[in-house]
Amino acid sequence: MFEFLKRPENKTVHGADMDSLIGEIEFIDIREPYEYQTGSIKTAKNIPMGNLLAQPEKYLTRDKTYYIICQSGGRSARAVKELSKQSFHVLDVAGGMNSYRGTMKQ
Repeated sequence: MFEFLKRPENKTVHGADMDSLIGEIEFIDIREPYEYQTGSIKTAKNIPMGNLLAQPEKYLTRDKTYYIICQSGGRSARAVKELSKQSFHVLDVAGGMNSYRGTMKQ
């Protein structure tokens, strides 16, 4: 009866909370290679958004959870929305690399 009061499943985590999860979760940095080369989360894989959305089955499996990150959160939010529609388990890292303050690989 009150379906409109139900909140959607939380598919967002904040970039500032990521350092403690390194090594325990799978990060995918969807920025372009030239952006990724400026620094990223230590264990993140670089798969540009266009490639990931064009062929998600090439990069993802439906039995894992992936944390999707970009520079500021806009691209990752869009990617998470699209990938969720295809039954992939993905979480948006809100604020992206701009909000991440942990250890980076260069």
